[in-house]
Amino acid sequence: MEEAVFPYKIRMAYKEEWEDAMSLAWKTFLRFEAQDYGAEGVKSFEDFITDHTLYRMFLMGVYQMFVAFYGDTMVGLISLRSDSHISLLFVDADHHRQGVGRALIDRLCEYLRTEMGISRVTVNASPYGVGFYHRLGFTDLGQEQVADGIRYTPMELQL
Repeated sequence: MEEAVFPYKIRMAYKEEWEDAMSLAWKTFLRFEAQDYGAEGVKSFEDFITDHTLYRMFLMGVYQMFVAFYGDTMVGLISLRSDSHISLLFVDADHHRQGVGRALIDRLCEYLRTEMGISRVTVNASPYGVGFYHRLGFTDLGQEQVADGIRYTPMELQL
């Protein structure tokens, strides 16, 4: 039996891809997560992904982002802040359950271990993402919390 080939390419994002990545995050957030938040949470998320300071941090290399492509189309992203905290993880709806999210996490963890010498990654998982993170081995650091209308469960993964 022949092994299936993973058709996605994952790499660090280029500066020209920022807008596409944030558009993908916004579109996916609205479809899968916004219903878990009130108006304050939706506005907080929108403010976060449109913040020019965040974009400047990305340009300076302080806020790293990996992207997943299917051919020439961006279908996923994962970003990192504070050296070891997953800030955003989104996969286009048409590519859910294809291994893209797992591959983005794997690539990020490889980067943290080999390039940064870091042995632990954290995330504030949205209600929609909790089960996904648990399947990848993340453990809860506490109960669900709310900040600026955003519900999340703090989690970690030992690398």
